[in-house]
Amino acid sequence: MKEAIQPIDPIAFQLGPLQVHWYGIIIGIGALLGLYLAMREGERRGLHKDIFIDLALFAIPIAIICARTYYVIFQWEYYSENLSEIPKIWHGGLAIHGGLIGAVATGIVYAKVKKLSFWQLADIAAPSIILGQAIGRWGNFINQEAHGGPVSREFLENLHLPEFIINQMYINGQYYHPTFLYESIWNLAGFVILILLRRFNLRRGELFLSYVIWYSIGRFFIEGMRTDSLMLTETVKMAQVISILLILSAIALIIYRRLKKVERYLDEY
Repeated sequence: MKEAIQPIDPIAFQLGPLQVHWYGIIIGIGALLGLYLAMREGERRGLHKDIFIDLALFAIPIAIICARTYYVIFQWEYYSENLSEIPKIWHGGLAIHGGLIGAVATGIVYAKVKKLSFWQLADIAAPSIILGQAIGRWGNFINQEAHGGPVSREFLENLHLPEFIINQMYINGQYYHPTFLYESIWNLAGFVILILLRRFNLRRGELFLSYVIWYSIGRFFIEGMRTDSLMLTETVKMAQVISILLILSAIALIIYRRLKKVERYLDEY
């Protein structure tokens, strides 16, 4: 067993006093790629690409602020004594559920102001969101966070993981489950599924709701393996509760909107 393993430096490069962290770079790559895909799909459906650029200018920073706020609230015991750490998102600590709340709220307001269909915008954005999440988990990898419980090196080798992943999962003298990787793969599979679902004649909003269901199922089970979860109580993990609520709500919405005979996309696909 290798005992002198050096983790990846979380700082990508430095410009004078400014340190540029891999975490921010990876999150940025995910956001930009997601925006590009949404613009392409929007244009295919007859929507100008500026709609998604303008939406992203509002939604991305608001989502980041909400994701950080959500995380800080559930870790207030620590942050109340370390207030200077609150804005340091490059240290990690962005809760995706908080980010989704911010992004969805922004999308609803934006669609209302621009007199657009929120559900149509959400359907277009859904594959971009889950792809961005798949990429963003690698920021957790660099920071050695969002991992699971302890495992042996042999366990990781049996997963046929590259050496750099195995080494990065060696934290303070112990190897850990690469749950960041499990979720990244799950989200990447979800991205492919959503792209395939676009070929079907779905009702407006169902692609986004399918994203909610797929992501939440994976998050529920993977969260059960993690050791750094935000807790609702001493034994109940917040992300698992939210995941169950999202799954049930999305299914109920699909059933309700089908009973109401919400319009299909017809020739929009």
